[in-house]
Amino acid sequence: MNAPAPIESIARVLDAALAERPEATAIVAASGSWTYTELNAEAERAAAALWSLGVRPGDRVAACLPNDLDIVAAFHGAARIGAIWAGIGEALSVSEQQHLRELVDPKVVLAGPRCLLDGPTCVDLDRWAALRTNADSAPHVDVDLDAPAGIAFTSGTSGTPKAVVHSQRNLLLPGAALVATRGWGPDLRKGDSFPLTILNLMVLSTLLTAQAGGCAVIMDRRDVDGVAEWIAEHRVTVWNGAPAQLFDMAKRPHLDLSSLREVWSGGSDTPDALRRAFAATHGIIPRATYGLTEAPTVVAIDPAGEDWRPGASGCALPHFDVAAYDDDGNRLPAGELGELRIAGSTEGPWAGRWTPLLGYWADGGVHPAESGPFPTGDVGTVTEDGWLSVLDRKKLVIIRGGANVYPLEVERVLATHPEVAKVAVCPVPDERLGQRVAAVVESASPGIDFDALADLCRRELAAYKVPEVWAQVDALPLNAMGKIQRTELPALLDSVGGRSE
Repeated sequence: MNAPAPIESIARVLDAALAERPEATAIVAASGSWTYTELNAEAERAAAALWSLGVRPGDRVAACLPNDLDIVAAFHGAARIGAIWAGIGEALSVSEQQHLRELVDPKVVLAGPRCLLDGPTCVDLDRWAALRTNADSAPHVDVDLDAPAGIAFTSGTSGTPKAVVHSQRNLLLPGAALVATRGWGPDLRKGDSFPLTILNLMVLSTLLTAQAGGCAVIMDRRDVDGVAEWIAEHRVTVWNGAPAQLFDMAKRPHLDLSSLREVWSGGSDTPDALRRAFAATHGIIPRATYGLTEAPTVVAIDPAGEDWRPGASGCALPHFDVAAYDDDGNRLPAGELGELRIAGSTEGPWAGRWTPLLGYWADGGVHPAESGPFPTGDVGTVTEDGWLSVLDRKKLVIIRGGANVYPLEVERVLATHPEVAKVAVCPVPDERLGQRVAAVVESASPGIDFDALADLCRRELAAYKVPEVWAQVDALPLNAMGKIQRTELPALLDSVGGRSE
């Protein structure tokens, strides 16, 4: 498989479709649709509007906007004048939104109805529409493909989010690799229900579909019924969701998902039992993925089709070299357990295409990341033929009496129980052992049988890994990507009271 020729910039990502299929639909969203010709024109208007607001190359443009046409046009417009894009989640609290604004210090904040920020830099949608209508055209800007282009905030599931800085080169590369390896073309209709304020979702929607000449279907709903309606109405062929969404869909055989050729599961672990349950209900086996904000987005994915391996999160994409390393930074042989690190591939047609993240944004500039293979913070293995398995986050390890317990290993066992909808395993302090293992279970069954869950764990795990503290909750705390907010688990455990073994 040969790698496609590199695209010069985000401004040029529409060129092939504009030449070959200018009137094909590029974007479908809640307020309507745009052809490639219309998307290109709207991107030019957005660039002109931002220029009229004083935005210049290197300035930050923040957007706190819903999933709709406005945010897509603004993203493309910012890229065309060399601005640095940053999304601020609509679901965040006012203090969280303010923290991200202070971190990146944007020249402009595009403020939608759920934006809680104010001040002279904020531009509401009415003013934004007027500016796009009336502004003169922006001058041509020669964009450096390796200059800062986007800031992505890490999920913050176990700490304060970090601001990851990427170049246009790295924002374009995932789409190029996925389109090439999966054989996608103009018939691709890729649906996304996660917020486009997450930079990875811009990468996996409009930047990816443009490189296939296909259509990005931008959903404004995340509930299962709403997502299914979007899939059915717009004949979505590829959709990526969170394991929790797939779990709910697997219990609803009446949903019309017949147009789907691929379903991706990402953001958190995808249990093998979930894959089988979804396939039994809807006839398609979900493709597990492993990704990083720092990559950006997908690092590994199951091959197209039905091939998968139990416990694995797919095969590394061809522009990456992924391996496990020991605590001293030494690369381990294939199949050995260690911290996963990523580097650019050095062999084959994709060699040298990936360059590491530019660094982290702080104090008004980019602080470069350390050189060498990037440490993911995840513990796992990589086989000789590139299949990647993740055991857990390195920093989430529970040390019980000197023995390591990885929460994900326990969660995977508990997730096989039919009454467990979701589960999170975390440490609780212990005077003698240092830490003990606690399990917080979300279940629709009142008074779930913890003894049965403990027996299940004893059959599958070493005795020291079996949870000793149990609690049942109505809902686990999740972020916008469906990841468990682990920083909130201790307080949640305290609030509901845990049963100790």
